[in-house]
Amino acid sequence: MDALAISSVSIFADFRKDTWMQTLILSFQSLGVIYGRLSTAPLYVLESIGPGDISSPDEMHELFSFIFWTLTVIPLLKYAFIVLKADDDGEGGPFSLYSLLCRHAKVGLIPSNRGSSKILNQEEEEISSDPSKGKPENKARKAIEKYKSSHYLLLFLALLGACMILSDAVLTPAISVLSATSGLGRSLAKISKVFSSDETKDHVANALKKYVPTPVACAILVCLFTLQHHGTKRIGCLFAPIVITWLIFISGFGLYNIIHYDVQILRAVSPVYMLRFMKKINLRHWKLLSSIVLCIAGSEAMFADLGHFSKKSIKITFICFIYPVLLLTYAGQAAFVSKNLHADGAFHLSESVPNRSLEHIFAVLSLFASAVGSQATITAGFSIIHQCQALDCFPRVKVVHTSDKIFGQVYVPDANWMFMVLSIAFTIGLHDISELGKATGLAVTVGLLVTTCLMSLVIALYWEKHLFASVCFLLFFGSIEAIYLSSTLTSFFHGAWCLIILFLFFMTIMASWHYGTLKKYESDVENKASPVPYVHASRRYLIGRVGPKEYKIYRCIVRYGYHDNVRDTDDFEDNIISSIGEFIAREEYDQEALNSPEGRMIVLGTPLNDGNGLITVTETNSSEYGPNMGESESRRVLLHDPSASRSPPPVNKKRVRFMLPPKSPQMRPSVRQELEEIIDARESGTAYILGQSHLTARQGSNLFKRLLVMTYVFLDKNSREPPVALNIPNAALLEVGTVYKI
Repeated sequence: MDALAISSVSIFADFRKDTWMQTLILSFQSLGVIYGRLSTAPLYVLESIGPGDISSPDEMHELFSFIFWTLTVIPLLKYAFIVLKADDDGEGGPFSLYSLLCRHAKVGLIPSNRGSSKILNQEEEEISSDPSKGKPENKARKAIEKYKSSHYLLLFLALLGACMILSDAVLTPAISVLSATSGLGRSLAKISKVFSSDETKDHVANALKKYVPTPVACAILVCLFTLQHHGTKRIGCLFAPIVITWLIFISGFGLYNIIHYDVQILRAVSPVYMLRFMKKINLRHWKLLSSIVLCIAGSEAMFADLGHFSKKSIKITFICFIYPVLLLTYAGQAAFVSKNLHADGAFHLSESVPNRSLEHIFAVLSLFASAVGSQATITAGFSIIHQCQALDCFPRVKVVHTSDKIFGQVYVPDANWMFMVLSIAFTIGLHDISELGKATGLAVTVGLLVTTCLMSLVIALYWEKHLFASVCFLLFFGSIEAIYLSSTLTSFFHGAWCLIILFLFFMTIMASWHYGTLKKYESDVENKASPVPYVHASRRYLIGRVGPKEYKIYRCIVRYGYHDNVRDTDDFEDNIISSIGEFIAREEYDQEALNSPEGRMIVLGTPLNDGNGLITVTETNSSEYGPNMGESESRRVLLHDPSASRSPPPVNKKRVRFMLPPKSPQMRPSVRQELEEIIDARESGTAYILGQSHLTARQGSNLFKRLLVMTYVFLDKNSREPPVALNIPNAALLEVGTVYKI
């Protein structure tokens, strides 16, 4: 067994282990990122119900029974205890489940580099024995691998789940902030009491309720999305105290309302109340469930945001704090509504505040909490786009890694501003909490159902449990989510139609990009890396020879996982040259490489310490001007602004040079000569040749194909170019293009 492979895996395993202190810190931060959505749901769950939709206090008890069991079954049982275990090396979301299925069953449509994947898989098999070896062949896997239509269905499910999370990232900020600003409008409307005329009071109150919420909501949305570049850690630490204060506040007066208004509400935890509701079910009752499902809005973020935190921190926070506090809040609100069923605005959470002097505090606190409540879906949206982009299902955009310790914490600037524009547009266009609630409810239920379908396959194909367990999981959770889905569809023309617009928008982008990428990569599938989440630094490079040894032509493959921290750095060329030098030094000890006619590709990444490779020397030169400013440009600056000559800060430029180690009897003369030639070639300069391929539709292609190709071409021209990501200077770049007609 390779000692290098053993050490790399052990280091990576140690990195993934969290101490209790780290878990507590992550739990605290998760309150401000993941659980803000679930925590602010009481603002709009009951408010999205029409005033005349509940006819008696008994119906309110029955609806609370639905809230209790929905929170218990979906986020607690399904996500906290089952789904969180199906992570893809610490990553979550529908695409992580799809990635697991692609690696453990031949269902992937995305091309991969078979050469490098084979070597990577061989190393993994050497490091850890596969417990599935020796087991009988899985019949479910065999059936799914056989039919190509099932492969397309799985990809569609993954894309559908991704679209729902991205749509949720647009709708949730709108409904959360608008529900809070509506409470602010009600609070300000009470200022109209200072007027003596009843007509003036009504006019001012109505104006404040009508015209204040939407503009204030838009302003808060701009501030919220502007903060995103600070990263998950800072945002989590900033938002967590707000969520804690908010939850303590609403659960406090929730407990008061239970004692003061209706202690009998606690009996509604019995499932008998749900059965009573179902016995007298009609269209009016069915529509009520579309509002109740909003109480679990944000559950998917527990899994989708897994890459930003850890399983232990997410699970502990929900079970020990979020779950009991939310039940107390909903019980108190239900108790208040059951005794004030026909009061004006009784379904709004602000009306259940027991002390009228606390209403203004509630209004301000709800504004902050609603902004925080949107963070869960925004963060999940960044993670999903990062995964989709790496799996060739989203255009190339800049991904900023905001943490050096947790690779999953990412920020996508382009997606952030897209979410902001769309969210503001829906806030202005609908400016109605009920309609936004119906659209959000549909997005939530579809996302939950997609996760259930993919998870049932993971149970059968990845966990290799009995098919009966997979079917039971699908039927139990799927039937509950299907009931809520059907209830949200009854409100399709009352706001749920908005989701279709967002779905078509995101699906067109992802389907067109995947289709175009798939067609382009069919000719050079060998140049792609597998959909693996992380590649350890010690196994980053694959170096080999092309042709006989005297040709001195090297094949270099640089492997990144779809969640690896790929930064914009200037050391790409240095790392390649260092790896080639290490390959030359190590090759003479690799008997398999010596016996192969064209050599064997060797996994590299960790430099040798035996003095037989290239030695790097870092030189720092002080420059008077910025690193990106040429001499002619600096002269123009001095001519236009003479004062600039007095205060340009010196900039240190770092340049890496390579040297041969001192003569060692262990190094053969041929190796030393080849390393000298590598150093001379480096000093002469490096040229980059990048292939550029373009798509056009064949003459006579159908309209649908032409639309996909046109969309892909538009996205390709306006997305991030590969040379930008690699910091390749234009003077050293040569692009070779080819046109594919499909």
